[in-house]
Amino acid sequence: MLTPLIQLAIVAWLPGAVIFRLPLGDRSERARLDAGERIFWAVIISVAVSLSVVLALAAAGHYRFQRLLMADLLIAAAAAAGARFRLRLGPAAARPRFTLLIPIALVVVGTWRFFPPSEYLIGGRDPGVYMNEGIQIAQRGTLVYEDPVVGSVPPFARDLFFPSHQRTDYYGQRFMGFFIRDPDRGAVVGQFPHLFPASIAAAYGIDGLTGARRTAGFWAILGLLSVYFAGARLMGRMAALAAALLLSLHVVQVWFARYPNSEMVMQALLFAALLATARAHVDGDRFFAPLAGFLLGLMLFLRLDAALAVAGVLAGIGLLAASGGRWQPGFFLALLVPATFAVLYLAGPMRAYADRAIVFVTYLQWWQYLLIALGAAAAAALAAGSRARAVSSRVKSLAPAVLSAGFVAAAVYALAFRHPAGRLAPHDAYALRTFSDLYLTLPALIAALIGWVVLTRRSFWQAPAFFTTIAAFSLFFFYKIRVVPEHFWMARRFVPAILPGALLLVAAAALSGTRRGPGLITPLRWFIGVVFIAALASGYARASRPILDHVEYAGVIPVLERLAGGVADDDLLIVESRDAGTDVHTLATPLAYVYARNVLVLSSRLPDKSTFAAFLEWAGTRYARVLYLGAGGTDLISPLWGTRVLTGDRFRVPEFDTPRDRLPRFVRWKQFDYTVYEFTSADAGQGQEAFLLDVGTQDDLNVLRFHAKEESEGRTFRWSRDISYIIAPSVPAGSRTVTLWMSDGGRPDAAPPANVAVYFGETLLGTVRVDTGFKPYALDVPAEVAQAAAGPARPVQLKLTTEVWRPDE
Repeated sequence: MLTPLIQLAIVAWLPGAVIFRLPLGDRSERARLDAGERIFWAVIISVAVSLSVVLALAAAGHYRFQRLLMADLLIAAAAAAGARFRLRLGPAAARPRFTLLIPIALVVVGTWRFFPPSEYLIGGRDPGVYMNEGIQIAQRGTLVYEDPVVGSVPPFARDLFFPSHQRTDYYGQRFMGFFIRDPDRGAVVGQFPHLFPASIAAAYGIDGLTGARRTAGFWAILGLLSVYFAGARLMGRMAALAAALLLSLHVVQVWFARYPNSEMVMQALLFAALLATARAHVDGDRFFAPLAGFLLGLMLFLRLDAALAVAGVLAGIGLLAASGGRWQPGFFLALLVPATFAVLYLAGPMRAYADRAIVFVTYLQWWQYLLIALGAAAAAALAAGSRARAVSSRVKSLAPAVLSAGFVAAAVYALAFRHPAGRLAPHDAYALRTFSDLYLTLPALIAALIGWVVLTRRSFWQAPAFFTTIAAFSLFFFYKIRVVPEHFWMARRFVPAILPGALLLVAAAALSGTRRGPGLITPLRWFIGVVFIAALASGYARASRPILDHVEYAGVIPVLERLAGGVADDDLLIVESRDAGTDVHTLATPLAYVYARNVLVLSSRLPDKSTFAAFLEWAGTRYARVLYLGAGGTDLISPLWGTRVLTGDRFRVPEFDTPRDRLPRFVRWKQFDYTVYEFTSADAGQGQEAFLLDVGTQDDLNVLRFHAKEESEGRTFRWSRDISYIIAPSVPAGSRTVTLWMSDGGRPDAAPPANVAVYFGETLLGTVRVDTGFKPYALDVPAEVAQAAAGPARPVQLKLTTEVWRPDE
């Protein structure tokens, strides 16, 4: 059995090391590259090859980690054999120098800053969807999983768990983030494209759940290296190193390096593609042309906005060609192949994911189509006229100035003059200001604009794709970035390109001219630049300090393991719905797709009782036990079935502060409590004794619209909402009194009084004024109302209404 380190080397180094050394293109030119960059390219190429293998095998339904290892070994062996094992770079190879210490230092810094990873395994949001998608690929070997639990649910009961959305792109939702394409086969596909989950699947094969959790950190380190090497070619090692270090200190980079997301993947692949594009089309190294095209095409399996990267790079290559520069046909062929498969992929299994983009394009205004057409016509005209020296000379002189002026003008407008009006929402109008205030700082933004002007004037034609790509991302996302309506950690669209690009520009402005030697800059200018970078670094480090020791959702994995251990392979676990107002439904996704339990999630907190009874009867013939996992909020009391308590738990996990308009400050605690019940046959003798309920202790089937369970001063309780319900399975015939133990929670004088109206069914029993401290409040039940409700087959609902208040206000 190969050790994890050997497996990692096979997946993330071996194929790329062989391919990079093949006697193709201008190998002697590649040999002259710095030793650190040569290693970097080996890793990038290997990762691209391995992910392609994972996607191809999973698309065919045949992925296994052992097959990935075998495929990588065969690719490396075939490439070496095809070259007759002539893989030595020869005397042209640059010897390792002290500059090799820079990427090594960045790896060390990234390892320090980007680990330990979160334990975000639960469902309900993007990170959990990515993790469960990746582990599902690792365990089941396919992109579209034929879920036997979904396929077995009889048609009459489907609406209980996954009602049809009446859409053409998918039938319904298995879990949040997982779409059912065919309920008869149980065909389920994850909501997000599978390139990042493919890397999670590979990491899971190397080191299990720990490896899967570390995937984002691996990509973040690779992102640091990509930004450094791309920047070093354009503006020198000193400025590139400063930008990479600033990026490693930034709170957003640190957070997402520990948090499952596809932005880190895009950051690494995008800047590698920009560097490869420059190497191919400016430096003339033909080897990098197909590599650049393939990396861009591969990103189309990552995120829809990867199309912006493709458009930006194509614009840069087009400008280069129009100016009389070189372009490589291999780039377009290598881009076309994965792009073709990506179109089929997005139109097929990922049709639901691509639907918003399709609708967006469908509803463009006529003038927007006209602008696109004019842009295409202008590009064609420039390409046609690029052979004319007058045209190429004009493009070469005007393009940098026009792009520079337009970019700066757009930034000034967005900073100073853009305000909400009409259909322009505040969060869109102030997007650049929000980015500047919360994430970059205004001095850094000004420095980035200065760096933009300096670099476009001095070095535009050294890497035109860098400038056009950063401009494309910036103009698109600051038009509709939606920073404010989502909390701090959700505003991450600027992470792949805009943030690292801005920091490269900041470093270029602060350290401009250092690549030409100290003699060309004054000591004062050098000192000011270094102090400015140091001040930014200090601010970024201070902002990220609170999260360095934080592990999001630490401890949730052991809880999931215990919970899964109590559910046998032949049990069915039914989980309460999302609209019950608790987070228990988020545990269902990993229970099904990580721990392979049979799980269904109710679609409503008020399921149809007769349909549910019929489903329980059917399920009893297929499963050994039918269990229920809930935390209160679902109406499942009925004379048609019985229940008995098996177990319960109450725990909390750390969840970082999620403000919308400022930096996060501290750790909060996300509370979970649940009870596991087993469904039994109906109890005919039920209801002969008075109904007693200790709210806050195994009450989950008897309460609706209450807050989570709590305990204080040895007493269990729940906070009620404006309208809350207590459900009694039955009422004895002689019942005449309802007694409630309640407290007002210590309401301040400014809060409204705790007047609680109590309804027995639809009958108002009365209103009581609740004081501080738990006391009994008794209300009489009219004889005729009690008589009408009496009997073992008559669940009764108590409704409590009051004017609520917030203790934290």
